[in-house]
Amino acid sequence: MATTLPAPAETAPAPVPAPVSAARARELLRRPSLAAAATVLLVCVPSGEQDVTAAVHITPADVASLVLVAVVALALLRGRLRTALSPLACLLFGAVAVAAAVATATAVDPIAALTGFVRLVQVFVLVPVAVLLSLRDRRDIRLLLGALVAAALIEGAVGVHQYLTGTGASFTGRPIRAVGTFGALDIMAMSAVVSYGLVAALALAVGLRDSAAHRPHRCALYAVAVALVLPLAFSFSRGSWIACAAAAAVILLRADARLALRTAAVAAAVAVVLVGGVGVGTTGLSERLGSIAGVSDRPDHSVTDRYDLWTTAERIWRDHPLTGAGPKGFQRLRDSHAPLRLSSASDAEDGTVGFRHEPLLSPHNMYLLVLSEQGLLGILAHGALLLVLLVRGLRRGGRDGAGLAATGLLVWLLIDFLYSDIGGTTTVLTSVVLGLAARWALPAAPAAEPKEAATR
Repeated sequence: MATTLPAPAETAPAPVPAPVSAARARELLRRPSLAAAATVLLVCVPSGEQDVTAAVHITPADVASLVLVAVVALALLRGRLRTALSPLACLLFGAVAVAAAVATATAVDPIAALTGFVRLVQVFVLVPVAVLLSLRDRRDIRLLLGALVAAALIEGAVGVHQYLTGTGASFTGRPIRAVGTFGALDIMAMSAVVSYGLVAALALAVGLRDSAAHRPHRCALYAVAVALVLPLAFSFSRGSWIACAAAAAVILLRADARLALRTAAVAAAVAVVLVGGVGVGTTGLSERLGSIAGVSDRPDHSVTDRYDLWTTAERIWRDHPLTGAGPKGFQRLRDSHAPLRLSSASDAEDGTVGFRHEPLLSPHNMYLLVLSEQGLLGILAHGALLLVLLVRGLRRGGRDGAGLAATGLLVWLLIDFLYSDIGGTTTVLTSVVLGLAARWALPAAPAAEPKEAATR
């Protein structure tokens, strides 16, 4: 008897896997903090021998920051981010953008000011807002802080090697100054990256001090913070030293006053043993530390130049009090307003670029730069943003590691702005710190659900 076999059942075709690039794009839309972390890490990519004072100098980190802005904007449009800026954040960041636009429109050279306007909006508005919106939860914040620590370890390792082998930038005629992958043309960059990582590691460690389960992580973070002190010292950056000490004091005092006193005592003892007893870093380090106390009565040449640059900025502002001379205006008007003794350039030298004279094109004080180029309108807008971030950040209180890091990094930035301004490879990190501080002080509000989702 013949039997008929049943017809084979139709099987659905196997799903075609999505291309890797599409999968990565979707992951970026789901978690744009990955782009923020990439922005931090790409700061470590060497930028070659480019002149950091050039009008347009785009680095890999700048490209990553613009990708972050685009990703966050696309995620918002597609409803992937359920957050929106608070009204106060919109007001503060909007005021900074308006002040920069007005200063550009009334600049002494509007065409040259246009590139400065784009940079200002990138650094103080677009990227900070993108960072704020990308940090949706604690995992995102830890990812960003971890990137800061990783970048600091990379640059710190390179810097210590430069000091020990005499392959760094020239300092008092010797190639011992640690500059990381940035070179002598961006002399302050490594100290900034190392400082950010040190402050982030210390804050995360202090935030875990009440958790017995995280003791190994806490010990590792403390070890990282201590290790980063060495490359910071070898950077010979007095401004970074002062800013780091202040940021660490704020973090420790907010967590536990007794912990702050114990840490200060231990740090002083270690410094005495290493420098006074063992002799670690005595070549130039002791003199540099001692010079901090003499910047007012016995200033060295770099300090007198800085004072003269500050005087120049103040004179420019007096001629353009309301809206300033416009972005890039300080460069254009420096020679006509500077004291006669001001040096036209500073010396830079290392094994890669050789010996160069780098022109002094900014006042090395962010507040005076804003005042001279954007006038009272600009300084009020920037001052309101920074003051609100600081006050609201401090008022939130708590011993959370993320909050301590956001507050500590902002304190570091506010103090460093007294001795430096934006410019160079690490400028984009200023945006990241402002975005992190805004995330803590001005948390994003839940956004309204898209109409399609609401009707399902």
